[in-house]
Amino acid sequence: MSDTIEKIKCLIIGSGPAGYTAAIYAARANMNPVLYQGMQPGGQLTTTNEVENFPGYVDGVTGPEMMVQLQEQAKRFGADIRDGWATKVDFSGDIHKVWINDTIELHCETVIISTGATAKYLGLPSEQHYLNMGGGVSACAVCDGFFYRNQEVVIVGAGDSACEEAHYLSKLCKKVTMLVRSEKFRASKIMEERVRKTENIEILMNHDTVEVLGDSNVVHAIKALNKTTGETIEIPATGFFVAIGHKPNTDIFKDYITLDETGYIVNTPGTSNTNVAGVFVAGDAADHVYRQAITAAGTGCMAALDAERYLASKE
Repeated sequence: MSDTIEKIKCLIIGSGPAGYTAAIYAARANMNPVLYQGMQPGGQLTTTNEVENFPGYVDGVTGPEMMVQLQEQAKRFGADIRDGWATKVDFSGDIHKVWINDTIELHCETVIISTGATAKYLGLPSEQHYLNMGGGVSACAVCDGFFYRNQEVVIVGAGDSACEEAHYLSKLCKKVTMLVRSEKFRASKIMEERVRKTENIEILMNHDTVEVLGDSNVVHAIKALNKTTGETIEIPATGFFVAIGHKPNTDIFKDYITLDETGYIVNTPGTSNTNVAGVFVAGDAADHVYRQAITAAGTGCMAALDAERYLASKE
């Protein structure tokens, strides 16, 4: 443990569109923000090959390129961008204490949490291969469905989000095959009925994904196992969407910050405020509905403005 304690006016934990946008606004407000980028600098977008739905990029942009630009914009206004991640917090007093890499102790007047959420994947080697290739496997239909227009795709999942994403894909794709790993949906009845009534969605119950097939560069089929009969089938598809949930990166805050039953931070509606005064949240750490770069950036702006108003009220 370090013998020195650094005092910080505004600490931003985590990067990505939420964290970097908060840093831009906080820096412009002379809050001297310090941002620790976390274990995945730039967040989930660094694994996204093409981003075409963020306003202002007429020809699209890669996720990593956008994150570099946001980081440089924050630096331009004086934000202190650092490597490292928060490993422990203590929000029990007026001074918010945060430890970085278990060694650096920070005492902060305000904290903005923008640690995001991590998409869950099946963990198949072939799935990870095509995910790392930047095409063919996705955990976000709204982000990537556009690239599969008039093509056949497969989606795995059984909850409301999976049904919603399957329905979204059905409007773009020629055919959507939905693999449900058990004998029943976890989704609400209304969402289940919606996908069942959609003509170009085929639902295969009690099926497991065995392998994502392709030519090393491009996906061409999904191998699935019928757990009832023991037979395997190959489903022609150019895209494979995984909709089995996200895990918010909020574990270190659970002793102080109110979380919902799945671990998302609960904020006061219409604000970025958490249950702890002076601690704010932005991005996917609190958003289990939209999970888009543009909405994350918007909440990053909100968090910085809320933090600025909080500091002003303390003067």
